[in-house]
Amino acid sequence: MNTAISSLGVSSSAASRAVQLGFAALLGVFIVGFAGFSQMDAVHNAAHDYRHSMAFPCH
Repeated sequence: MNTAISSLGVSSSAASRAVQLGFAALLGVFIVGFAGFSQMDAVHNAAHDYRHSMAFPCH
């Protein structure tokens, strides 16, 4: 009985991590897509300046 309870806790923990990872990935794709394809120059330039400040080559 104790084994069933502990294995249930492990699987729910793994499922919780998978859901959190999925939401983080969706949020990242949304942010990158919004900033990268935005027609607003302020948003695009802010993302561009951030890439340069983190020493990420983009040209």
